[in-house]
Amino acid sequence: MGLTGSVLAVDAGNSKTDVAVVAADGKVLATARGGAFRPPAVGVERAVDALADAVARAFAAAGADAVDHVSACLANADLPVEEERLAAALRARGWGTSVEVRNDTFAVLRAGVDEPRGVAVVCGAGVNCVGMRPDGRTARFPAVGRLSGDWGGGWGLAEEALWHAARAEDGRGEPTELARTLPAHFGLGSMYALVEALHLRHVEPARRHELTPVLFATAAGGDRIARALVDRQADEVVAMATVALTRLELLAEPTPVLLGGSVLAARHALLDDRIRELLAARAPEAEPRVVTARPVLGAVLLGLDRTGAAPQAYARARAHFSD
Repeated sequence: MGLTGSVLAVDAGNSKTDVAVVAADGKVLATARGGAFRPPAVGVERAVDALADAVARAFAAAGADAVDHVSACLANADLPVEEERLAAALRARGWGTSVEVRNDTFAVLRAGVDEPRGVAVVCGAGVNCVGMRPDGRTARFPAVGRLSGDWGGGWGLAEEALWHAARAEDGRGEPTELARTLPAHFGLGSMYALVEALHLRHVEPARRHELTPVLFATAAGGDRIARALVDRQADEVVAMATVALTRLELLAEPTPVLLGGSVLAARHALLDDRIRELLAARAPEAEPRVVTARPVLGAVLLGLDRTGAAPQAYARARAHFSD
């Protein structure tokens, strides 16, 4: 084997990892899929170990043992210092001559634009926003949860819905249909029963994410409390996008605003319409659209940006991932 690849692209998320080896002309030589990437839970070295299997399989299929550049878009790389630590760990593996690590939200953004220019908001388990310009300027948020001022995402919405429903049932809060629809999702008859089931792990805590679609369905049915939570999520998405546009001096010119992550990709009508309504008022030049391309494409394109690839290379890479 020899050095046959130009870019090793990695999109590593909390649930799965996608890897691609790409030639200088944009041809995708090999791809592989791996497991979750969770440095906060297992440490940096063990997290990178989890990447190594997928990388090894992709290299073997491509007939490569290294590349010119590693373009890694990684979940939990929320702060520059975390990106630096992860980049050092990747450099130590010897997979590429150069290494660049970015938060995985940048992959969503780059996958959805023709040039590195725009803003992306991802609302999946959590919420994050990044922006970039072709001159290298970026905008970002710490995005480590409530500690950094974040609100919402699928997990946060489920927690808020549970809070309101519990208080509605016992009389501390306003009435809401959530007190019925949330426990009913698990075949239970009351919020007390659901609280007990979650607390005693008769229902695994990880299943709370199943309640987010229930919240949206309850909101669509006209429930005031549920609708207020949906509206607040829309406001948070637009607030992040507007701040990023302002920081990059893009607020007054037509700019793509990419919407990604499981909550936004689900295209819930109430949330989708409210985001567009608020963007039209606060950032009228913004061009919102939902990203459907796989984020690993964004990692590929960021790598091609770094290696100075020809325009045809970008088209070839996009064609591969559109199949």
